[in-house]
Amino acid sequence: MKKKILLLFFLPFISLSQDTYIPGDAFELALINLGFDFILNDSIPTANIDTISYLDITGQGIVDLTGLKDFVNLKSFFCSSNQIVTMDLSNNPLLFEVSCGNNQLTSLNMKNGNNQGLWYFQSTDNPNLMCIDVDDFSWADYNWSTDSWTSFSTNCGSTSISQIEKDNKRIIKITDVLGRETSLKKNVILLLMYDDGTIEKKIFY
Repeated sequence: MKKKILLLFFLPFISLSQDTYIPGDAFELALINLGFDFILNDSIPTANIDTISYLDITGQGIVDLTGLKDFVNLKSFFCSSNQIVTMDLSNNPLLFEVSCGNNQLTSLNMKNGNNQGLWYFQSTDNPNLMCIDVDDFSWADYNWSTDSWTSFSTNCGSTSISQIEKDNKRIIKITDVLGRETSLKKNVILLLMYDDGTIEKKIFY
């Protein structure tokens, strides 16, 4: 009888524990090496990471950052020189500095509701990063350091080229030198037509 009473007493406390899913082994191993986790099992107690304000995982061979959304108090984040493909920092509103250069990023979401609070941002040497999702593209374009081919938009995922925003203007059409409509490409001459009537000739390297 006593054993049954003890089981019922502790059961509610066990059910309150919450874990964050970390499927990327390299990311979880980096967290283990930093002392935030202890077992490589694709998860980490959320309570171990939701108070972290500084995280440096530079050069750890990381591809997958799934679980980063639960680092809700993150202010300084350094993840350069990995093989990260996608990164979503939209659930990290306290970010003050971010360095994510020298990766394989194709998608980066920085719509965290506080772009002006991010005083330092660097994403250079990401050859496939054409667009970064932001809340404030004017602020990002003026203050953040990116590759020359990377633009800012409030909706990078849109199929409409008119959603790509930069320098307080919107691109409404992109053509090659023969006038044929095309998409953003590297190492070719493109004509960018903006909504204010101006046309810019540009090469994205």
